[in-house]
Order: sequence, then C-alpha cells, then structure tokens
Amino acid sequence: MNTDNNIYTIVYTTIVVVLVAAVLALVSQKLGPMQAANEKAETISQILTAAGFGDKNHWQEQGNAATLKFYRENIESSDLYDTTGGYVGALDFSRCEIYSTSELKAQDYAIRGKGGMPVLPVYRFSNGKVVIPVYGAGLWGPIWGYIALEEDLRTIAGAYFDHASETPGLGGKIKDDPAFRGQFAGRSIDFTDKSAPFHIVKGGAPEGKANAIDAITGATMTSRGLDAAITTWLNAYGKSLEVKEAPADSASVSNTTEEEQLWEN
Repeated sequence: MNTDNNIYTIVYTTIVVVLVAAVLALVSQKLGPMQAANEKAETISQILTAAGFGDKNHWQEQGNAATLKFYRENIESSDLYDTTGGYVGALDFSRCEIYSTSELKAQDYAIRGKGGMPVLPVYRFSNGKVVIPVYGAGLWGPIWGYIALEEDLRTIAGAYFDHASETPGLGGKIKDDPAFRGQFAGRSIDFTDKSAPFHIVKGGAPEGKANAIDAITGATMTSRGLDAAITTWLNAYGKSLEVKEAPADSASVSNTTEEEQLWEN
C-alpha cells in the first residue's frame, strides 16, 4: 500500500479519530456516575458548611460517603416553592437530591424573567437552620453559594460561596476568605427593602446597619455581582420564607444511596 498518497492519509486519520472518540466516550460513560456523585457531595458539603455543620476542610477529610450519610441523617426537609410561597414539591433527600449549579443557573434565568417559572429549594436541618441558595454573575464567570438562616428566617446563621473563575486573592476571597464569610453570621435580612434586603457595601457597611457587610477590598465587580445575586434571590424567596413548617408529604429518609454504593464498592 502506498502510504504517501492522500487516500491513505485520509483513511488513517479517520480511523484514528474514530478510535479516540470511542475511547473517550467509553471513559466518559464509565466515569460519569462517579463524577456526578462527586459533584453532588461537593455541593452538599457547601450546604452543610453554611448550616454550621463543620467546615469544608472537615467534609473533605470525611469523604463523600460520610458527607452524604450525615446529610441524610440531619436534613429534615428539602422542599420546593414558587415565588408566591406556594409549595410545588420536594427533593427526595433519601437519595440526596439537591439543585446542582446548572439547576441553580436555570432558576436564576427564570427568576430574572428569561424563561419558565422559578422553583426554589428550601433545605431545613435538624439544628434549626434553613438554607437557601443564591446564584449570579461575578467578574469572570458564575458565582453561587448558600445562606443559612436561623429559625426566625431573618437572622443569618452562616454562609458559604463558590465561583468558577474569580481572581485568586481578590474576587476568589468569596470562597477562600473565612473572614469575609464570617461577616454574614448574626446579620439580618430586611425583606421590606426590595432594593437591598441584604447589602455588600464597597468602602464598608454603615455603623449599626444590621443587613449589610463590608465588600472585599480590590474586588469591586465580584462583590457587586454577589450583592446583586443575593438581592435577586432573597426577593424571589421572600414569600417562600414565610412558610415555617415543612409540608407533611416531604420526602423521608431511607437507607443507602446510589452514590454511597459507588464509593463503598
């Protein structure tokens, strides 16, 4: 066979491309469930951190299976509401169902009137904390996180935030700086102020203002993006957070999840 002609080159290249694509597809199929399980455990660890059950380092040390097990043992309800406060369903926490970042992105579009009706998750825990997510745009990409409320549904108990590509040492501090997140604890939300139920203030929060914290120095755009995300989502949650009791048909806890089986095998 003449290996120098164009036909040989085309055939050879086509075979290589097909083989590589087949291998990549097989690997993706095999690793897909484990990747999804890891992403779920990562999200749950963020929710638990906001709710005051240890910090992210603790949950990384515990491992995925232990994280899910703790979540299932301590979550009391994970219900879904619309923006009028109407109950529309529940996430099955026996299977550790949660809203992923892609689902939060879809709800963010809906909240902003860009398609569909918003469906908002409310996570209630055994320690009395109620956790809600937020999602928005930072300087370089999406930012998201979780705010935990005390039983009065107005006082903030804790928070945790993450990002896709904010600048390390600046905007990245929404995730990496415990001091920034620590400002949220003990602050309150003013749902009567639609323009800023909670405010991240450049230059420092006014003295005595209970629903504001200091922005990150040198990270104006990320701070502004997080502030906008919190405002948008808190306004969407206003009516939902008037519902203090979980509906009777909320999902209940069972034993072992599919994700735990993946890690135990």
